[in-house]
Amino acid sequence: MVLEIVQYGHPALRQPGARVEQVDGSIRQFAANLLETMHDAEGVGLAAQQVGRALQVFVIDVRGVKDRPSTLERDGQAVDPHAAMPMVLINPEVTPVGPPATGPEGCLSFPELYGDITRPESADVKALNEKGETVSFRCSGLLARAIQHELDHLKGILFIDRMTAARRREIQPELDALMAETKAALQPKKKK
Repeated sequence: MVLEIVQYGHPALRQPGARVEQVDGSIRQFAANLLETMHDAEGVGLAAQQVGRALQVFVIDVRGVKDRPSTLERDGQAVDPHAAMPMVLINPEVTPVGPPATGPEGCLSFPELYGDITRPESADVKALNEKGETVSFRCSGLLARAIQHELDHLKGILFIDRMTAARRREIQPELDALMAETKAALQPKKKK
């Protein structure tokens, strides 16, 4: 089922996610809905907060991106990152590795807004998958960037919080308009 993606100004985007205590049928269904929603919106990642739920769950699928490569290693062995997609990551622990790299980012909760964000180039990841199994790997490139972006969502941090002050000033009018639109949509409808 395709879920509604909430936009900037929705309070769920600033809520830290609760740990998932048990990977059961409802969590598996939620993860499947997140994947369907992400694919429908043509995104590469989607966190629970972006559909209004404060849980430590996000999904990733970088297969559609050809111009920004990713790498993936399990137990020191290179793995085709596309073969590991899509990913469901629950209660993720992410350790940034390597030098910082600056690259473009967007967000499904900020339609048509982009900015260059500096993040560590690689990351070590440990999480549960949709079967409740522990997965661990090292990744770099777009996959590492997407995972760190989605991890921020689980902490209530948005990519605009990591933009340079100059870029934030450039897009402030669009941010203000998006927030006003979201706040207006959240207001209860007045009865006539």
